Amino acid sequence: MDGVADRMGFAMAKWFGAKWSGWRPGAETRPPDPSLPFPALPSPDEALCLVGDIHGRADLLDLLLALRAEAFPQTRLICLGDMIDRGPDSAGVLRRLRAEQARGAVCLAGNHEAMLLAFLDAPEAGQGWLAHGGFGTLASFGVFPARGEDAPALRDRLRAAMDAGLETWLRGLPLWWQSGDLVATHAGMDPALPPGIQGARVLQWGHGDFTRHARPDGLWVAYGHVIRETALAEGGRIALDTGAWATGRLSYARIDPARAGEDRLVLGAVS
Repeated sequence: MDGVADRMGFAMAKWFGAKWSGWRPGAETRPPDPSLPFPALPSPDEALCLVGDIHGRADLLDLLLALRAEAFPQTRLICLGDMIDRGPDSAGVLRRLRAEQARGAVCLAGNHEAMLLAFLDAPEAGQGWLAHGGFGTLASFGVFPARGEDAPALRDRLRAAMDAGLETWLRGLPLWWQSGDLVATHAGMDPALPPGIQGARVLQWGHGDFTRHARPDGLWVAYGHVIRETALAEGGRIALDTGAWATGRLSYARIDPARAGEDRLVLGAVS
């Protein structure tokens, strides 16, 4: 979730009550029938609930988890990355998702998780993370920069404040996941290459051809990273980043291969 959102600035992270007209908690829309040479709808091997960039909005994640428990509890939760930064409670988001992973959820690493780890590895070189929402993550762990504090000292305080095992967990997150003809990534893929040989930078930061060229293998790709006004599923792509940290709208896709027709894939949002 970069570009326009970065220019909006860290202060926008306080804009939590924003709504987008026409949406309501659990509001769902049907995807258009794609005309490109892809299966009409993706067919994963199991029922899934894919969620876009959360960016520290533990409140919205709680709403989504409650909706899923009530409406489609049989689905496996797939988080598309960028769980942290910008929003008010990155620490809470990570705690909730670690618990969900223990129950079968899959959490992917996005570019913001990559920036956090780069800061932990080399704080002087990686401190650009702070300007891209990292201050919000620090605050969620109770860490506030002191006047004149250098980056290594700040890194050490963050590391000490992080939950036990959290850094190891973050370093072990996958960059992509596949079920049937559906691949989940944070930022899409190079359409010319199969999933297994995509580079980490492409999977976490994107590829220029991803939305310009169709994949020749017919795979559907679910992704976040690029903010849209509404979620969209067409042409072999499912885009789910609707800027939750600022808009107050967290989008998801429920896909159930046991359902026929348009009920197989449903897009929705909580707010």
